[in-house]
Amino acid sequence: MMPPKEGQPVEQTLAGLTTLGIGGPAKRLITADSEQAVIEALTLADDAGDPVLVLGGGSNVVVSDDGFDGTVVHIASRGLEIPEGDETCGGVLVTAQAGHPWDEVVLATLEAGLRGLETLSGIPGSTGATPVQNVGAYGTEVASLIHSVRTWDRERRAVKTFTASELEFSYRDSLLKRSTVNGSPRYVVLSVTFQLLHGTRPSEFRYAELARRMEEIAGGNATTADVRAAVLELRSGKGMVLNPQDRDTFSTGSFFTNPIVPEATAALLPEDAPRFPAGEGMVKLSAAWLIDHAGFGKGYGLQEGRDVAGGRASLSTKHTLAITNRGEASSDDVLAIARAVRDGVEERFGVRLHNEPVFINTQL
Repeated sequence: MMPPKEGQPVEQTLAGLTTLGIGGPAKRLITADSEQAVIEALTLADDAGDPVLVLGGGSNVVVSDDGFDGTVVHIASRGLEIPEGDETCGGVLVTAQAGHPWDEVVLATLEAGLRGLETLSGIPGSTGATPVQNVGAYGTEVASLIHSVRTWDRERRAVKTFTASELEFSYRDSLLKRSTVNGSPRYVVLSVTFQLLHGTRPSEFRYAELARRMEEIAGGNATTADVRAAVLELRSGKGMVLNPQDRDTFSTGSFFTNPIVPEATAALLPEDAPRFPAGEGMVKLSAAWLIDHAGFGKGYGLQEGRDVAGGRASLSTKHTLAITNRGEASSDDVLAIARAVRDGVEERFGVRLHNEPVFINTQL
């Protein structure tokens, strides 16, 4: 851990710690590179009565240009434990430290001959964020693969380990997320244990776009390595794999979640609007489809809609779900695009979109 000297707060811009590249100064920034360092940093801040913001990879936050008037704990712990030998009847338990880059975990498990995480390739950010948001892509959510999550309970000042069932996972949500306010969690993830299986043959594809691509690449002989390659290709094509040379990747990924609405609401939409059963009379819709068909195409804000944020922020030119920093955007610019899209979709279809990233000292 590298804390500032006693009585010497450090003001540092948070933009460099986020994939959006936006964020004002922090009063104090502590980089914690081990589990013990994370606990010590949180204890130091809580003892001082400081507001606390916890950052990992910074891939799912929109930080105000006013910054954060408190202690920012940047979790940079690394470590990955993959046991050798045969799996038990419950599978192989793989544990990653919270600050370990997520895609490195995915790649390492595939190289170790384990399957399960392959469709989650290319997602930016750190491992500790995955259970908070119940990260998912191409038909897989981490909730289905998590065995347990080790956390620091800031209220009780003690380590607490949750089983997957105790985390009350739902679509892009969890107990961990619901107990977080303005980026300040009660339970701070220290490490995550996944339950995976040996093998290089993927499970059945539950996402049509990926299934079509896999059929083109490998027919019926796809391996988990093939799946990873296809997912990285698809994500890159949507600007969803970090690339310093591509402004479309300066984003939080999907800015809006796919809305889940009553069947009666879905019935009012055009027949070609994608919809998927979500249980108990509910239907999941495609946020990307709603945005596009409400008149907000790829690149909205660069030419059409340029007056909204002066071209400094826009929808990605590759995918309508991402809001991007074109180089000089402020948090207000990003939120202006988001408001225009959210309000336009609601006016056109009567469906209100909700943000996926966490807002720090700002709101939509």
